[in-house]
Amino acid sequence: MQYKDYYKTLGVARNASQDEIKRAYRRLARKFHPDVSKEANAEARFKEVNEANEVLHDPEKRAAYDALGSNWRAGQDFRPPPGAAGNRNFHFDPNETADFSDFFASVFGRAFRSDNRETRRRRGQDQSIKIVIDLEDAYRGATRQLKLDVQETAADGSRTTRSRTLNVRIPEGVTQGRQIRLAGQGAAGLNGGPSGDLYLEIEIAPHRHFTPDGKDILLRLPIAPWEAALGASVTVPTLGGSVSLKIPAGSQSGQKMRLKGRGLPGNPPGDTLVVLEIVAPPANTEAAREAYRLMAERLNFNPRAELGV
Repeated sequence: MQYKDYYKTLGVARNASQDEIKRAYRRLARKFHPDVSKEANAEARFKEVNEANEVLHDPEKRAAYDALGSNWRAGQDFRPPPGAAGNRNFHFDPNETADFSDFFASVFGRAFRSDNRETRRRRGQDQSIKIVIDLEDAYRGATRQLKLDVQETAADGSRTTRSRTLNVRIPEGVTQGRQIRLAGQGAAGLNGGPSGDLYLEIEIAPHRHFTPDGKDILLRLPIAPWEAALGASVTVPTLGGSVSLKIPAGSQSGQKMRLKGRGLPGNPPGDTLVVLEIVAPPANTEAAREAYRLMAERLNFNPRAELGV
């Protein structure tokens, strides 16, 4: 049997506070929850995290674990010393501890409440779902209605599914990948325990014209050759409405211009980055073709001169 370093499992120091342990557990539980995680070993890691939290979040069990000493290393062969914590009458919910390791059993034993009617209150699991919104909703904010099918676990271990509807406020300026926490809207607790939290991960749907980059917005702006060569004032769309932009004479394709504060709202707000793209007019009439012939004769321009050809 191998020793388990519960502090290492949660990634906290041995003198970590209860708040630090709680935050570490919630972060890892969200990361490795089998229903949402893409990690190859998510289920095994999730069990390890739950077992470590079972011990370290409870001051009495944590003290018993710490009494084993700090000289042990994770994976080291372990034999509980005489009078170890396994001889104490700790109370556990058998539905929750069934998958815990032999190390856990050797240290804390398998003693449960004799009548098994007063099982311990337990907080429900945190849950995470993705929500797809339009870029305009990210800019202005919006209210969305979500319909969720929630799995709940009864005291006897049986599972039921309950449907519910939530009205969710999407704040203005929300960015791709941001998580919105809805306290108490996750899975129901066990035996009257508090519900977990629900995390909404924001995904912004592709837009016809704009591409978000954090709070900045990228816009590819087509301009005519004469606007690029001579300079011009052109109208540019932004999420907050159209604005006028002055194109400098001699502009080239790929050149970037910044509209300060015209991105997603925030403190500070993002910008709109305008990328110029010179578009050649179609030569679909005789007059247009003649204009191109005159340009070729009079401008003496070789766009491939830098290539030496």
